[in-house]
Amino acid sequence: MALVWLCLCLGLGSLLSSGCGLEFRYHNTAQVEQYLQGISKDYPGFTHLHSIGRSVEGCTVTQATSTAAGLGPADGLLFVLRVCFPGRELWVLILGQHAREHRVGIPEFKYVGNMHGNEVVGRVLLLQLIEHLTRGYLRDLFVTRLLNSTRIHILPSMNPDGFESANRDCLYSQGRFNKNGVDLNRNFPDAFSGDNVQVREKEVVAVMEWIKNETFVLSANLHGGAVVASYAYDNSNGGQELQGDSSITPDNDVFVHLASTYSLSHRNMHKGNSCPDSKDFTNGITNGYRWYPLRGGMQDYNYVWGQCLELTLELSCCKFPPESDLPGLWEANKPALLAYMGQVHLGLKGQVLDSNGIPIQNASVEVLGRLNLCPFRTNRNGEYYRLLLPGNYTIMVTCPGHETLTETVSVPYGPDQFSALTHNFWLRKCVSSTVPGTTTCVMSRPRATENRSAALKPSSFTALIAFTVHRLLVSLLECPHSTLVSTLVYLYALLF
Repeated sequence: MALVWLCLCLGLGSLLSSGCGLEFRYHNTAQVEQYLQGISKDYPGFTHLHSIGRSVEGCTVTQATSTAAGLGPADGLLFVLRVCFPGRELWVLILGQHAREHRVGIPEFKYVGNMHGNEVVGRVLLLQLIEHLTRGYLRDLFVTRLLNSTRIHILPSMNPDGFESANRDCLYSQGRFNKNGVDLNRNFPDAFSGDNVQVREKEVVAVMEWIKNETFVLSANLHGGAVVASYAYDNSNGGQELQGDSSITPDNDVFVHLASTYSLSHRNMHKGNSCPDSKDFTNGITNGYRWYPLRGGMQDYNYVWGQCLELTLELSCCKFPPESDLPGLWEANKPALLAYMGQVHLGLKGQVLDSNGIPIQNASVEVLGRLNLCPFRTNRNGEYYRLLLPGNYTIMVTCPGHETLTETVSVPYGPDQFSALTHNFWLRKCVSSTVPGTTTCVMSRPRATENRSAALKPSSFTALIAFTVHRLLVSLLECPHSTLVSTLVYLYALLF
């Protein structure tokens, strides 16, 4: 048996070290694909490999020998052929007890690496993370509980074309952009500057469709060139989201907690001054806009339109560090990568059901004091997920044709138990001859944003009153009598 294992290790020598673990070096796109396919084949019970789309262009280099008349094999001319085809696959490996399909109550998490092709540490770390999770399942208690309670999606490289064109300069290597010369982290719809981009790159379209098709709850995209955890918003239009030099979301307390979780679990990030040529970051975290405004970023897109809280993790001072640095970078980030995934179990989750127990899709589940640009809505299974810190929250659930429901819920800390609090909401249908259509999320000016514990400012208070009046009018249109009491209860809770 030992001899067979040794032979297997030697047979995969291009990817594995002598200890039969994934080698700490930069693997090209073909090697990454080979590795992921091998993992999927070796662990079919809790992994699933699929492609979410293709990059702009993929090329391969092959050698060929001419067979011109009069030339023998030894005399043939050697040609190097560069063959291009319609894009490299954007491979995603899913890990979890139910890797092949979503299950009600199981939150979806994702990591995205190598969005900028020359920022390569995240790509390496995500492959090492896959190795750690697959080897640890049913052996390591934390890994086992995590995979049994979470569906984890890992995209090692969002920009394989950029990676293949990159050189190994620490800070100024080429390869940041995709094959069309576009920065993928400036190509997403932006809530603050309008949707001015006429062409979405193939890689961006693939990720947008991916976000649309999965109920992602928490995410991070991995970059390089600094050591800091950055959180939304990345942009602002000077509205009420702009507080001082930061652009603040309605869930700012949660974002700060998430960024701090990664930073404090990291060996050095929390020190805030890891890179000599970078600014100091207090506790190793920063609001994205405060660091520098960024238009068309993936982080804000996830939050505003995907109902998914995402961080941007800058993981190395050097964008393309020497391979000798990779083991140390893995050891510095491993506990943080694991701890961050566990935060997907913060807060509240459940289903919105009608009086017959049938799930209601597209119901709005809103938290008092957190007026999101796009309301958080239930998926096709009637599920909702709200990442919230421990505390008491008033939740309002609305859906056309149903009575508005408000409830106050006490939320504990879920990550220790690998589960957010499960709380279902039951809506009663109302008799109405006219049922208004579902509200459409539009790019709008931000409304007031407040932390749970903050005192209401006059502008925020006015916004909340306007919001409540709007809900009251909509509710009365839908259910002229039965909804009035629950809506007044909500108004009372707001005022007092």
